[in-house]
Amino acid sequence: MVRSALLVTFGVAITAFFSFWAIVFSVFKNAENNVHKVAVIWSRLVLRLCSAKVDVLGLENVLPGKPQVFMANHQSDLDILIALAHLPGQVRCIAKKEVFAIPIVGLVMKRAGYVELDRQNPGKDIKALGAAAGRIREGKSVVVFPEGTKSRRGQVKPFEEEMFCVAIESGVPIVPVSIIVSVEMMTSRSLQAVPGRIKMVIDKPVPTNNYTAENSRELMQKVRNVIIVNYDVYHETGTPDITQNRPEMN
Repeated sequence: MVRSALLVTFGVAITAFFSFWAIVFSVFKNAENNVHKVAVIWSRLVLRLCSAKVDVLGLENVLPGKPQVFMANHQSDLDILIALAHLPGQVRCIAKKEVFAIPIVGLVMKRAGYVELDRQNPGKDIKALGAAAGRIREGKSVVVFPEGTKSRRGQVKPFEEEMFCVAIESGVPIVPVSIIVSVEMMTSRSLQAVPGRIKMVIDKPVPTNNYTAENSRELMQKVRNVIIVNYDVYHETGTPDITQNRPEMN
């Protein structure tokens, strides 16, 4: 109990410290990129504080210097931190409004140019998707969790289609990302830090140039299948070969 209280105290202190510097950097030139760099360092420290060891596989599949849409499954409250800490380059998160409502954290996310989704307000949701497309046109990558909500049972829930249409319209590839969180970390709902091991598997980019809004569901299913296969393979065996037992990417 004492250890948990200390971890929470340190976590709040670290968040406050980095939030201060993020706000400072946000008033200078190249503000969004600098704030994102601060967010990356913060994410890595918080994961370390939570005793979360992340093994990243498939980094060679990331397209260097090019915008892309990272699509990841959503298992735990740590997923955004995992993505920020370990996806290379200038990546903008697309997250629910509830995340932006967190004091200080939400302000920093806005200063970094992350995109807020409001599922309860279709008008704002459409505006957010437009903002995501704008980030891609600026040459930045985005990361999204197309399930919409967390799956606490280790299953990949059905995907929402909107971001696939954004990727098609923007003409950028989709990079499937499978996040495998240990059962102990996934089921923990308390403030106690539960040590665990996490795998993040980055698969090969899926081109979008042969798709339109009319067949976007086909693209969505293809990406979802890759995420599920990698999740199942790594969850069961931990094999280092990410090409094993995965769908062909035609």
